[in-house]
Amino acid sequence: MKFFVDTADVSEIRELSDTGLLDGVTTNPSLIMKSGRPILEVTKEICDIVDGPVSAEVTAVEFNEMMREADILSELAENVCIKVPLTMDGLKACKALSSSGRKVNVTLCFSANQALLAAKAGATFISPFIGRLDDTGIDGMELISEIRTIYDNYDFDTEILAASIRTTNHVKQAALIGADVVTVPPAVLKSLAKHPLTDKGLEAFLADWAKTGQKIG
Repeated sequence: MKFFVDTADVSEIRELSDTGLLDGVTTNPSLIMKSGRPILEVTKEICDIVDGPVSAEVTAVEFNEMMREADILSELAENVCIKVPLTMDGLKACKALSSSGRKVNVTLCFSANQALLAAKAGATFISPFIGRLDDTGIDGMELISEIRTIYDNYDFDTEILAASIRTTNHVKQAALIGADVVTVPPAVLKSLAKHPLTDKGLEAFLADWAKTGQKIG
């Protein structure tokens, strides 16, 4: 499974990139607003930090304007992945962009039928929103399972990018179902390494080591 981080905070991205665990980054207009920086500037800086795909979202809702914005974003770096909404205009833009060899992340997916259309349009990634479905009382993981089955049925190349991840359990469940990618907030990614028994075991090892009076080297 690939790990993307869902943020436009450059310091967080740099810290996580240094671990070697980061495969890409996703951003959206809300995250850009939170960063307080111009979209082109911050996107270019992120692309310089990570080698993998960096999703940069168009803000237009009409096809021609989507394509104009996509051209501007694409010029920032080779690893820019254009993010479009799952609308008919977004799917049309996805088809045009993917046909020209550009990576496309189709976002705001809430149904298996939408995911099927995105794959037909040549999406590189489909982003089903798990947490937002859970908020409405619908099991978001069931959607991941449905998309996995459909994509496997027809050998679609589109990768399932589980988004709107709220907990470490979301990550585990997505991995068990077979999502190709998860994009997570920095805090959730860091939490994956934590376990109270790990802390307890390390504390015991260090205490025993101190009693030996030894040093390595």
